Amino acid sequence: MSLRRIVLRDFVIVTSLDLELASGFGVLTGETGAGKSILIDALQLALGARGDAGVVREGAPRCEIAAEFDRPEVLRPWLDEQGFADDEVLLLRRTIDTDGRSRAWINGSAATLTQLRAAADALVDIHGQHAWQSLTRPEAVRELLDAYAGVDSTALNTAWSAWRQAAATLREARERQDAARQDSERLAWQIGEVDKLGPQAGEWDELNTRHGRLANAQALLDAAESAVQVLDEQDDSAASLLSRAIAALQAQAHIEPAFAQTIDSLESALAQVQDAVHELHQHQRHVELDPSALAALDERLALWLSLSRRYRTTPEELPTLHAQWTRDLQQINDTLDLASLERREAAARAAFDQAARAVSRQRQKAAPRLGDAVTEAMQTLGMQGGRFEVALPPLAEPQSHGLEQVEFRVAGHAGSTPKPVAKVASGGELSRIALAISVVTSRLGQAPTLIFDEVDAGIGGAVAHTVGQMLRQLGHDRQVLAVTHLAQVAACADHHLLVAKRRQGQQTLSTVQAIDTEPRVRELARMLGGNERSEISLAHARELLSA
Repeated sequence: MSLRRIVLRDFVIVTSLDLELASGFGVLTGETGAGKSILIDALQLALGARGDAGVVREGAPRCEIAAEFDRPEVLRPWLDEQGFADDEVLLLRRTIDTDGRSRAWINGSAATLTQLRAAADALVDIHGQHAWQSLTRPEAVRELLDAYAGVDSTALNTAWSAWRQAAATLREARERQDAARQDSERLAWQIGEVDKLGPQAGEWDELNTRHGRLANAQALLDAAESAVQVLDEQDDSAASLLSRAIAALQAQAHIEPAFAQTIDSLESALAQVQDAVHELHQHQRHVELDPSALAALDERLALWLSLSRRYRTTPEELPTLHAQWTRDLQQINDTLDLASLERREAAARAAFDQAARAVSRQRQKAAPRLGDAVTEAMQTLGMQGGRFEVALPPLAEPQSHGLEQVEFRVAGHAGSTPKPVAKVASGGELSRIALAISVVTSRLGQAPTLIFDEVDAGIGGAVAHTVGQMLRQLGHDRQVLAVTHLAQVAACADHHLLVAKRRQGQQTLSTVQAIDTEPRVRELARMLGGNERSEISLAHARELLSA
């Protein structure tokens, strides 16, 4: 058991519906236009399908869909990872308003459509009424075989992307050879020019500071000497005057104690003057009068300015530009190293080939198993003696999906050679083959609920009864729900849901109810094309049920 209940409010032509579903095989039937597929459409919206304002019943502000499932064990880690409550029941709910705005919830917490779709993979597997169309699309055929074989294409896709990137890099390098060589030569010359200077980060400011000192050395010495004279060496120097003032105050300090604080201040000032004189003497000893050093600095600064103007940058940015050129040159030289790029491309191709061969081995192992299983199912679907094969013709060039194409081939009767499905099968045969594939592959799925939406189109009679038996057999292991117009299929169901429409004022509304015993007999009689009140039609319907 998986899908327990589905609730609809103001959905298309359904005002209100609260439907409980049972395990086993159930069918949905009803007259054409009654809305048999409404439940399937609603369920797909609850599972994250795209929806628009057209699903809102006319006159209603919004529609609401809720689907209640038994929570599969496989979803427990995912629910915890996504932050949803982990209950025994999994409730998916969605609303769509008349502006097309959609909201969704999982177990009462807001969810995205992506999260609904992620949960759907573990809940429901839907086989649509146009499943046969996929048999004519190469990518769908390949995906079907890969799913049957359990192929994980992650490594293959990664290897393909890496190979294509390496191949593109090699191709671009070959195309850019001439231009790259010119760029390499230009950068190498520019780097060589700047290498003559060898600029270092922060050096420009240091050079300017040093140049200023050398250029003004004599003026600095003269200033220092003048200051020393005024502070200490003249008769009326600052130090001499301060000493006199201190001596005068000290002579009277025994009379006026307040002089003590003034004397302290003057002594401090004298100490500062003496410190300043000492520092000026130190400065005089270290000032350079070096014309040759000044000339060398002038020459280096001129080269800085010349290179900066030539390459249109500031002197401060010249070391950064030099480092960038060095990196650019290394990258260009790497692209010019075709041998290295060719080795990388070859290694990437080898990795892809290895991944592709691993996928090929899985396909080759699964292809005959799938062919035999579908062939067996065809024998009971009115194609006795027919044969189904999965061919793997090699591709002229590798593709992202591998080294071979996947092709479904069929022989409609004994003795004929299997040929591509799209070329030899009629519409009815395609429908039956698609049904056989659906039944075979559904047995391998993990979703506990299977839904077949009119996949029995184009068949009838004894074949239809066989289809019903197939679906009933599937219902022993998983919950199966089928939308059908065939009485032979409906008669095999464990549960029968009748979809009907009625007029209410100016509106047409749809209802769904479970039927059994006589109501079910009358519905089967209608489906058989007879009068549901005719004893002959009713007897035929009862016979189907008893069978």
